[in-house]
Amino acid sequence: MNTWLTRTALAGALALAAASPGLAFEEAPELAEKVAAGELPPVDERLPSEPLVMDTIEGPGEYGGTLRRAILGGGDQHNMVRTIGSDNMVRWSPDWTEVRPNIAKSWDISEDASKFTFHLREGMKWSDGAPFSADDVLFWYEDIFSDPALTPNKDSTFVGPEGPVTVRKIDDYTVEFDFGAPNGLFLQGLAYGFGYHATAYPRHYLSQFMPKYNDDVQALVDAEPAAADWVQLFNLKAGPMDTPLFWQNPDRPTLHAWHLTNAYGATDRVEAVRNPYYYKVDSEGQQLPYIDRITYDQVEDVETILLKAFNGEIDYMLRHIGRPSNKASLTDNMERGQYRFFDVGDLPANIMILMMNLNHTDPVKREVITNKDFRIGVSHAMNRQEIIDLLYFGVGDPAQTAPVKGSDLYNETWAKQFTEYDVDKANEYLDRVLPEKDAEGYRLGPDGQRFSLIFLVADVFGLQYPDAMELIAGYARDVGLDFQVRATDRSRLIELHTSNDFDAYLWNCSGGQADAYLTPICYVPTISNSVSWAREWAAWGVDPSTGEEPPQHVKDIFDTYKQVRSAATPEEQKALMTEVIGMASDALFTIGLVQPEPVFGIARNNVRNVPDPLPIAGQLWFPAPYTAQMYFEGGDNLP
Repeated sequence: MNTWLTRTALAGALALAAASPGLAFEEAPELAEKVAAGELPPVDERLPSEPLVMDTIEGPGEYGGTLRRAILGGGDQHNMVRTIGSDNMVRWSPDWTEVRPNIAKSWDISEDASKFTFHLREGMKWSDGAPFSADDVLFWYEDIFSDPALTPNKDSTFVGPEGPVTVRKIDDYTVEFDFGAPNGLFLQGLAYGFGYHATAYPRHYLSQFMPKYNDDVQALVDAEPAAADWVQLFNLKAGPMDTPLFWQNPDRPTLHAWHLTNAYGATDRVEAVRNPYYYKVDSEGQQLPYIDRITYDQVEDVETILLKAFNGEIDYMLRHIGRPSNKASLTDNMERGQYRFFDVGDLPANIMILMMNLNHTDPVKREVITNKDFRIGVSHAMNRQEIIDLLYFGVGDPAQTAPVKGSDLYNETWAKQFTEYDVDKANEYLDRVLPEKDAEGYRLGPDGQRFSLIFLVADVFGLQYPDAMELIAGYARDVGLDFQVRATDRSRLIELHTSNDFDAYLWNCSGGQADAYLTPICYVPTISNSVSWAREWAAWGVDPSTGEEPPQHVKDIFDTYKQVRSAATPEEQKALMTEVIGMASDALFTIGLVQPEPVFGIARNNVRNVPDPLPIAGQLWFPAPYTAQMYFEGGDNLP
């Protein structure tokens, strides 16, 4: 983390280096055939005037092949996000140490880090061949980001310490982002997951769904059964990339290396094919990506993904299967499946967190949940080591939601507080909040009724949440708490918690490493599609005219995190971020159970240019920025 500011400036200064004027460009054979048939312009006309030259891990690759993956249910969109969906204005280096050019070929930063000017690639195109320019960025800013009907809650990436960003078009290929005050972490945040918004909305396609640009938009609304008005229609056609909606509209042009040919969820297989207008090349001038297409077979459970891997039907995968509980069986079947392991630097703040709704609409439940003694009591009631032993083969560490060992923000006190399994202590704290019990031994709420919480649980990430939740409900029962388990899928869970319509749920959280500076979603109330434990406070933190005013200790966290973002040096950032996490730990917003050991992924033996180790964090959507460089040795899927 302490190199980000200095190396960011250096990367911007060096960013003007692009393809050599004498570099001859090449293309995939299937595209060359389309050029010969008159179906596509030549590769020189499809690339921008200064394509981005990518260094590859093992050198230039070969064209061809289908990368086979598997996807779970209707809420596994991040499976695609993390493989093909990360083409932001700027990108992280493979080792996660500096920000590098991407869609922007270079940038300038004002001395006080309040203004960021990005220089785009002239001649760059969307996947349908339409030009990409500053007008697309301005369309996102003026017509989507600034419209409260379309963006009621603004992503914190684009909200500085003093308020939302102002975006200005300087010319067709230059845009300025002005925060009006220092925002020292903006460039890093722009390279991170949610930075995609600024470059994800093609004006030429999406403007047809707005009355501002189309007088006949009502006809389009009438033709769409799922839309009651133009706002709903627009959201269906232009949903955020981290939601299923983005992947359910294959007609939407993108800047990604591959684009969908069919809608996610419409069939048992989602297919993405090469974008003929992709703006990156390798050192020999070969247009990326190397791989022809990516397929995602929709399956019911993790066991099916493992079987497909054993049978050699998975070419690259870490999602859902890269956990200690699967390592032995994957090792036993390596020769049969013809794959190898690669390391993943995925160390979130916690992989199993009880997230209770601190902004509950039910006043009785809110009164109890927001009482810290209640949360401490629940924490002491949890037998973390038994969960680790039974579900994770003893691999993991009992801990709260906190930075992990090895992080420059690690603090043992934060990680270990209230993690001792002690039923007597649990009862002591719970008796302060819910002293009365019914005839069956369950605690009564302030209203005299049995106090019950419904925990939503989805079977995701290979973390065995349903089994864990049954154990958790049992521990709660031992101290007189009624934790009811309601199974759901990820998409429904997201729908419920983002609408503040939930009691509690079991999830995980980033922020275990340097990503805490950029996405402190378990330390600072944040608007997120993944994590919601105080959504109304989060809305107020972005715009005090919305949401709900939080208590003073939460305001203090907001204020201190604003100082983190405006701090001039890494040393100041670290000192202030330490304060933020210390205050969050003292508040015990969430109850963490397990911090993980490093995980792993598998790649078929003939898949090359695979990052190893692969850094991953909650919003560090790797390997997507580098998947275009992967290739099959021999040009196909056969080892």
